[in-house]
Amino acid sequence: MSFQGFDKSFFAFFRDLAKNNDRAWFEANKPRYKEVVVAPCVAFIEAIGPRLKKISPHFVADPRSNGGSMFRIYRDTRFSKEKTPYKTHAGIHFRHAAGKDAHAPGFYLHLEPAQVFFGGGVWMPDNPTLGKIRDAIVAKAPAWKKARTAPSVVETFGDLGDGDPLIRAPKGYPCDHPMIEDLRKKSFFVTTTATVSQAGDPKFVDHVAGAYADAKPLMKFLTEAVGAAF
Repeated sequence: MSFQGFDKSFFAFFRDLAKNNDRAWFEANKPRYKEVVVAPCVAFIEAIGPRLKKISPHFVADPRSNGGSMFRIYRDTRFSKEKTPYKTHAGIHFRHAAGKDAHAPGFYLHLEPAQVFFGGGVWMPDNPTLGKIRDAIVAKAPAWKKARTAPSVVETFGDLGDGDPLIRAPKGYPCDHPMIEDLRKKSFFVTTTATVSQAGDPKFVDHVAGAYADAKPLMKFLTEAVGAAF
C-alpha cells in the first residue's frame, strides 16, 4: 500500500489509548491498532526508503512491523515508576547499517496528537561513542563548525538540541576549547516540527525526507566520527 498520510484515525487511536492505557483495552483494539497505526507507518517506511538511499546508502528503512524501523508500542516499565504498559505515540527510527543500537547516528520521526517532530543525530550515546564524537570535534574543529552551521542545517533545524549538557568541561578536554559548549553536550541531534495536518498529507514523506537531506552535513560528520561509513 502507498503512503497516504497519518490521518485523523491514526492520532485518534493514541488519544483513546491515553485514556485507556491497559492491556484489556489494547487487546480489544489490536486490530484497530494494526489498521490505523501499523499500516501507515509501514507504508511511510517503504516510501522513504529510496529517498534515504539518496542521502546515504548506509541508513536502513526496514518496513517489518516487528523488529524493523518502527518502534514497539510496549513500554519498558522495569525501572520506571510509571507502569502504564503502552506508549501513547509512534516512533520510527532509521538506523545506520553498522549500528546495533540507538547509540549509532540515525534519523527519527515522532508522532503523537500533541506533537510531531523529526530529525537526526545521536541521542545519549554510550561513553565510548560520546568520546569518539568529542575527540573528532577537538581534532577537526573547523570541519565540525562547518557541519553544524551549514546553511541547510541552520535553516531547517536551527541550533543543536541541548540534551542536558554537562555543567563543566568533560574530563580530559580543555575548558577553554572554542567548541566547549558542544563538548559539554551528551547528545548531538537536530529536530524540527510539523503539524498533525501536515502529517496527514501524502506529501509528508517528501517533507520529512527533505529535512533529513538538510541534516546531511551534520550526519556525515557524526557518522564518520564514530568510525562508520557515510
